[in-house]
Amino acid sequence: MGKIYNVGIIGGGVSGAVIALQLAKNNIDSILFEKETSLVNGPPFCHLHAGGNLYPDISDEQCKLLMKQSIDMARLFPQSIDKRPTFISIPKSEKYEIEKMESRLEMLVDYYQKLVDEDPSNEILGAPNNYYKIYTKEDLIALSDKPSVKRPSSADEWMSNTMKFIDHEKLKSPVIIVQEYGWNLFRFGAQAQLALNKTEKCSLKTNTMVTNIKDVRNQKLDYNWEICTRDGVYKVNYLVNSCGFKTGTLDESLHLNVERLIEFKAAYVSKWKPISGLIPELIFHGERDTPHGMAQLTPYCDDFYQIHGMTKDITLFENGLIQSEFNKAQPEFNEGIQQKLQGAWAEGEIKTRTENAIDFVAKFVPSFKSAVLGGPPLFGAQQIPGKDPNLRVGEVSFPSKSYARSEIVKASSALTVANQIINKIQEEKIIPTICSQSAQYLLLDAISKNEIDQLAGELAVQRGYPEALSRLLIERN
Repeated sequence: MGKIYNVGIIGGGVSGAVIALQLAKNNIDSILFEKETSLVNGPPFCHLHAGGNLYPDISDEQCKLLMKQSIDMARLFPQSIDKRPTFISIPKSEKYEIEKMESRLEMLVDYYQKLVDEDPSNEILGAPNNYYKIYTKEDLIALSDKPSVKRPSSADEWMSNTMKFIDHEKLKSPVIIVQEYGWNLFRFGAQAQLALNKTEKCSLKTNTMVTNIKDVRNQKLDYNWEICTRDGVYKVNYLVNSCGFKTGTLDESLHLNVERLIEFKAAYVSKWKPISGLIPELIFHGERDTPHGMAQLTPYCDDFYQIHGMTKDITLFENGLIQSEFNKAQPEFNEGIQQKLQGAWAEGEIKTRTENAIDFVAKFVPSFKSAVLGGPPLFGAQQIPGKDPNLRVGEVSFPSKSYARSEIVKASSALTVANQIINKIQEEKIIPTICSQSAQYLLLDAISKNEIDQLAGELAVQRGYPEALSRLLIERN
């Protein structure tokens, strides 16, 4: 095959897809390899993290970076953003302090205002002074008597609907509504795949396993790498490792040793009774990896709900967090978790863990006890560069010339990584310097809502999930 590609990307998850899109936007050709039949098959995500309010233990700097990156991604993929807020609370049994959360939220409002002042298009979370609202116990009691609203349009209406179900006596006062939205992985994947299929600047190779990478940088050829698959050899000038939790496998083949953690987690799909008005995502904070870990209930269409419970018998797993060993870049899960990654769960475990998750949420939402199993779990593994399991912002590293390793932990970091890689390939003169970058994203904008609706639904069903998980709670125009 004679064509030489500027960039070869291994892995078509969130990061690989966004890198290819950003390259195409800047008229840089690439070839993207994904072993599955469609893009974005990695660990599930359901939350935009525009402020990091799900993580009381991370630094303010990580919170600000998550907000900035989330806004950037939401601007690119508006048809995948569920515009419903998040209810944040702390059970009375837990150590976290409301005052500390309030202080952080005040900081985030100031930072969000700064982003909006810099570019009014950043106002995708509503007005900065409406980013969050605090409710005392008296406020909650008053709101609980108001009628339900089918499609809430204010923080008070969302909270009023919520109070029909929550046992607020178990929670510290006050509680918070914050404009951290939902993020639909099926819709994101659909729009990215449709756009990449339409551009001539990316050769998209799905259902294609990379069997070998040959380093020819010292052979004085017109290219630096040969990417080998079962059907051919592809020549590229710049190599991007976007293999997610498997990035270490490619590092090892290139004789690179890097410290990293990888973690297997799962969320569970439940079906609950029809309720009279939409509710926000519900967060009940607790210390991770204890019996009181955070509970997270995410609403979807048609009475489906996704549940996280940050305990070892729900979302987390024994030996589910492992680290690389000396002279071995890729950690290896035990056989049981490897089987789960292939979709081969032990008989009855899905039902047991889903029921555990339902019971966990029902401590705070008593009527949720009636929820039932709604589908297979959403599961996968994520990488965490370095040694800190609380790290939520990972970006990119450049271990050697003409090679980049994407190290995203949260999906929102993908655009930052793509832009850093573009800067690097200009520095290395793989491509000429880009004089100016267009603010428009014509490639993504050309994908219609109907196209996204159709493919997102197909992806959900192909992967064994209810089609309803591919739709937004509140339709966007």
